[in-house]
Amino acid sequence: MQRPTEQQGKTVSADSSNPWRTIVNLWPYMWPAERQDLKNRVLWASLFLVLAKLVLMLVPYFFKWATDALNGRMDATGLLPVFMLSAVMLVIAYNFARIAQWGLNQLRDALFASVGQYAVRRLAYKTFVHMHALSLRFHLERKTGGLSRIIERGTKGIETIVRYTILNSIPTILEFALTAAIFWWAYGFSYLLVTALTVLAYCWYTVKASDWRIAIRRSMNDSDTDANVKAIDSLLNFETVKYFGNEAMEARRFDASMARYEKAATQVWTSLGWLNFGQGLIFGIGMTVMLVLSALAVQRGEQTVGDFVFVNALLLQLSVPLNFIGMLYREIRQGLIDIEQMFDLLSVRPEVEDAADAVPLAVDKGEIVFRDVHFAYDPARPILKGISFTVPAGKTVAVVGPSGAGKSTISRLLYRFYDVQQGVISVDGQDLRQVTQASLRAAIGMVPQDTVLFNDTIAYNIRYGRPDASDTEVETAADIAQVGRAIRDLPQGFNTLVGERGLKLSGGEKQRVAIARTVLKAPPILILDEATSALDTTTEQEIQTALDLVSKNRTTLVIAHRLSTVINADQIIVLRAGEIAERGTHAELLAQNGLYASMWNRQREATEAEEHLRQVRESDDLGVVVRMSPAS
Repeated sequence: MQRPTEQQGKTVSADSSNPWRTIVNLWPYMWPAERQDLKNRVLWASLFLVLAKLVLMLVPYFFKWATDALNGRMDATGLLPVFMLSAVMLVIAYNFARIAQWGLNQLRDALFASVGQYAVRRLAYKTFVHMHALSLRFHLERKTGGLSRIIERGTKGIETIVRYTILNSIPTILEFALTAAIFWWAYGFSYLLVTALTVLAYCWYTVKASDWRIAIRRSMNDSDTDANVKAIDSLLNFETVKYFGNEAMEARRFDASMARYEKAATQVWTSLGWLNFGQGLIFGIGMTVMLVLSALAVQRGEQTVGDFVFVNALLLQLSVPLNFIGMLYREIRQGLIDIEQMFDLLSVRPEVEDAADAVPLAVDKGEIVFRDVHFAYDPARPILKGISFTVPAGKTVAVVGPSGAGKSTISRLLYRFYDVQQGVISVDGQDLRQVTQASLRAAIGMVPQDTVLFNDTIAYNIRYGRPDASDTEVETAADIAQVGRAIRDLPQGFNTLVGERGLKLSGGEKQRVAIARTVLKAPPILILDEATSALDTTTEQEIQTALDLVSKNRTTLVIAHRLSTVINADQIIVLRAGEIAERGTHAELLAQNGLYASMWNRQREATEAEEHLRQVRESDDLGVVVRMSPAS
């Protein structure tokens, strides 16, 4: 199975569903080059697992010798010391060997525990960092709930594969080899043949049945992911669900996904029953043949009762790794299913990457230049069609225009969420594609239209602009953003939790917090991306005052929908269908009586109508109060 990934129009194949390739990809985490202590643990764990298997091979021998001793047949092999020839001593040795084998296995697991957990942490960390390195396009096209589920299942799958690959596959193969060698050496080729045929039939059936179950498991995972996506999406949009009274519809959508999960999960357990039955049948037939051969040999006097007991004990002992080899195959394959999407994530290369010779951005004045910039999210639908303009150092330039004209795309290109397809964007003469992304974004402050806050304290969200800022600096930034007094009036002040995505704060409060953290960052370049378009007129005016303070003496690019917020800009650029239709100051554009003037007149009429409606409502409310007063 191959999944295409894209990097600037190039297709990359992700073949993570190849089990051998996945195991090879996991090897650096099982044998970490930078951690000699963990490699030593792997070596010691390997030594103990080999010792455990060798001791395990002695267990049925002690059982055989004890049986013969109790039956009056002393050791005829000459392998045992005299003090061990008593039945009691052989029984003690038998149980001691079992305890020793169990203890060696536990020691092996204890030694390997830190190796497995290190692999889980390393790969989970790598995936998390990689997801933040991916392009905005990738995250806009993916669903958060699905990504979180992929990582959750993937980290569990990593531990399964790491543990089973090293700790169980090698000793299982070793036990098969030792058991086969013992049967051949002690009882002849016929016993070896029956053992080999039983193991081969058992493994063949296990592989076929497990492959059948894997398709069912994948269907169950897909249904589980879909249900999780719907649940998280619905809860993140809790208010919207309430606005439209669609709780029942959301519940039906979630239940439909869970119904598919229920069906697939039922099939998984049913198929497991058939798998276990088939395995038991195959092993039972093989064991019957072996015990009949041994019983006949005992009757002929070729074997002792101890030999019969030995064959039975060794076969029962062999059934454990045989049962485990089935589980081993299933768990590894199912673990691969669980982590294959995580490896797909890791195989996606970022659309925007630093050039090999990229250098940190050196901001001297902060002049921004767009020169013949072309850009399209989809080649069939161009967004920007050769725009050119300059934002002089320390000045404010506003970009306005109808919806879909390409305004917000400009801010995304300046932040280098995407690279231009043609043309150049530069800061102080430096092409953005030739500087590091980290240094570029460190030089730019953003106040977006929709401020999403972390579910933490107000102080944490403000300090996000500069994590090492002191409490005093955080409070100063809040005061500049004109939100400090309101925060101090809260019962817990700056330690107040803002809730999921900041839902406990009003729109105006969230915008002020966003302004405060940008103030704390103190960037030389500022982008205001429709920072007040979602607010009412009164709140907009208050926020605009704070924004004017923040943008003073900074190179500022304003993306605006409401033209009233940009009348003081040094230059206004009017976009239409991805091209610059007009440019000039507010007064100059009104004098041109073009697109800008038309937009201004429509917005002014809408504002006047809104103000008139507000006055009418206030008048009606006043009349109601007068009519209800006792004096009336």
